[in-house]
Amino acid sequence: MADNIGAQLAGKNILVTGGLGFIGSNLAHRLVSLGANVTLVDSMVPAYGGNPFNIHGIEDRVTVNIADVRDEYSMAYLVQGRDYIFNLAGQVSHIDSVEDPYTDLEINVRSQVSILEACRKKNRAVKIVYTSTRQLYGKPDYLPVDEKHLAHPIDTNGINKLAGELYHILYYNVYDIRAASLRLTNTYGPRQLVKHSRQGFIAWFVRQIVEGKEIQLFGGGGQIRDFNHVDDVVDALLLASVSDAANGEIFNLGGEPVSLKSLVELMIEINGGGSYRPVPFPPDKKRIDIGDFYGDFTKITNVLGWKPKTPLRDGMLDTINYYRENLPKYLDTES
Repeated sequence: MADNIGAQLAGKNILVTGGLGFIGSNLAHRLVSLGANVTLVDSMVPAYGGNPFNIHGIEDRVTVNIADVRDEYSMAYLVQGRDYIFNLAGQVSHIDSVEDPYTDLEINVRSQVSILEACRKKNRAVKIVYTSTRQLYGKPDYLPVDEKHLAHPIDTNGINKLAGELYHILYYNVYDIRAASLRLTNTYGPRQLVKHSRQGFIAWFVRQIVEGKEIQLFGGGGQIRDFNHVDDVVDALLLASVSDAANGEIFNLGGEPVSLKSLVELMIEINGGGSYRPVPFPPDKKRIDIGDFYGDFTKITNVLGWKPKTPLRDGMLDTINYYRENLPKYLDTES
């Protein structure tokens, strides 16, 4: 797989939106290693996770453009001449989406249409890979959740991410702009935002463990989730980019189902210490809790040959060790 992808991406002009963020920067490191010409676009909005340290070691091998995907004029210029666009920029906080639905709508819907319109007018030959979310399924009707499961999102973010995804598929069907969408589950690993807990619980748990603080488990921790190490997510993004079989398709990612209590106990074991305490759900989080969730990733396995390769123990050890070394770089990125 690696040889084939490397051969197809070497020397290609690639744009990554959200490129200084968690997944975007990990993707950038991989693309650079494959010999691609990489441009990273990031708004550097403090709450969203963009961090210059995320490209430490490849700073002189990528081009960084500080721009907001909401700026249609910038995006119209930036999409030109690209062979591939990895469209990762978005507002991912479910809590923030409820508190400020207009900003979520701007970033996750209107901006996506602007990017696609820029490609329609300036670069129809490009291939786009969009990162969607399992959150759009809402509370599952059955488990594991496959792509045929109805979408009934329970928050603003889920509605807007679904709309953004469907626009990408629409532009493939109507304008032949090759696009694919990956519905991500709980992604974890190095370079993730840990300044606050609004972008997901797993990074916050890692920070609490590394700082020696008690983890609060909402609802007791019996909820089941699945997890993907960021390296496996990057594998999926690359496979979707180079495969014509992915054009116009939507794929779930996923992993082995694990309860949150078991996850935290594993983290404490790996860390050599730590503690947790079950607490009731805060009202704002209880309203958007979906209970148990884990996805069926059979489709992407059959079509693209993707499976998660990183065992949870190995991935969590990698993540905890990374933040033991680099945590200060992730606590004050506004400066």
